[in-house]
Amino acid sequence: MRFLHTSDWHLGRSFHRVSLLDAQRAFLDHLVATVRGERVDAVLVAGDVYDRAVPPLSAVELFDDALHQLAEAGVPTVMISGNHDSARRLGVGAGIMDRAGIHLRTDPATCHEPVLLPDADGEVAVYGLPYLEPALVRQEFAVERADHAAVLGAAMDRIRADLAGRPDGTRAVVLAHAFVTGAAPSDSERDITVGGVQAVPAAVFDGVHYAALGHLHGCQTVNERVRYSGSPLAYSFSEEHHRKSIWLVTLDAAGQIAAERADTPVPRQLARLRGRFDDLLGDPALDRHTGSWVEATLTDPYRPQEPMAALAKRFPHILSLSFEPDSGSEDPAVSYARRLRGRSDGQIAEDFVAHVRGRQPDEGESTVLRAAFDAVRAEAARTEGR
Repeated sequence: MRFLHTSDWHLGRSFHRVSLLDAQRAFLDHLVATVRGERVDAVLVAGDVYDRAVPPLSAVELFDDALHQLAEAGVPTVMISGNHDSARRLGVGAGIMDRAGIHLRTDPATCHEPVLLPDADGEVAVYGLPYLEPALVRQEFAVERADHAAVLGAAMDRIRADLAGRPDGTRAVVLAHAFVTGAAPSDSERDITVGGVQAVPAAVFDGVHYAALGHLHGCQTVNERVRYSGSPLAYSFSEEHHRKSIWLVTLDAAGQIAAERADTPVPRQLARLRGRFDDLLGDPALDRHTGSWVEATLTDPYRPQEPMAALAKRFPHILSLSFEPDSGSEDPAVSYARRLRGRSDGQIAEDFVAHVRGRQPDEGESTVLRAAFDAVRAEAARTEGR
């Protein structure tokens, strides 16, 4: 059986205020063409279909068109909700869509009920495991700790129990939306840290033949059976060197995996340029970036006059400009932004406490801070659901 594994479409998202709707439409057209041209048997979409819980109408229309194209292609599609999606909104009409071969899996309580896809070698059980917000699903899975490892482990126990009751030789695939230990994040994913921890071990997916993951935006292989497809488009300049793609995964009769990457359309290259103002304007080696989306960082000791306007004449698609002087006193705003880069909300709060009091918070205080952030995110998820 041949699968197309994709995730993190983030329909409705922009790139530094530039609409990506046309680029997302081009990707979805490319996806359907790949399904037809590569004789794909099923499409796996591992969450974050939309960029926010209440997406704009243009994104909903794009999603609707994609579903129609996939249904007309006659290829089953299994899709889960991610941490950016509203599971309840995305799951509306799931029962009716099942009849058209579009299988939306957004309810954690039914994660152990697979979509059964037959081929010449028997059945493949495809389990859709939507994003599990620990504080909201703790009771459903009866776990003591409200963290990602506990709830994912309990959900996978249900899946393994269901699989054990199926005929020998049944192959199993699971879709999940999570941060697995050893994988590399970028700047464009929403933080899902709970209790100071966001990652789960890859071993949580033991017992299935393939885990199609979403959440992280870089395509990567955790191990031969656990892979991220990554986002089909770049959503931050930290993805400058990403090769955007989808996985084409073949599952044979014995449950062995063969996977190959297929590139997705690139609307415009990304370039992160750093240096003195005059060098960025005059260096002929930078001519290759005139058509790129550009993030420029100026290292001059003093800010030039109207630098954005001057840089835009050479780089018409420049989107971001920052200042990091390489000599003299550093701009406090730049220094603060640099200190915050790559840090979670909890770490920033702990740093603030240390700055104000002159010492790091003790373990009890850190626990209180983490619990507060967990509660805020859980309440935000409940609000989005309502």
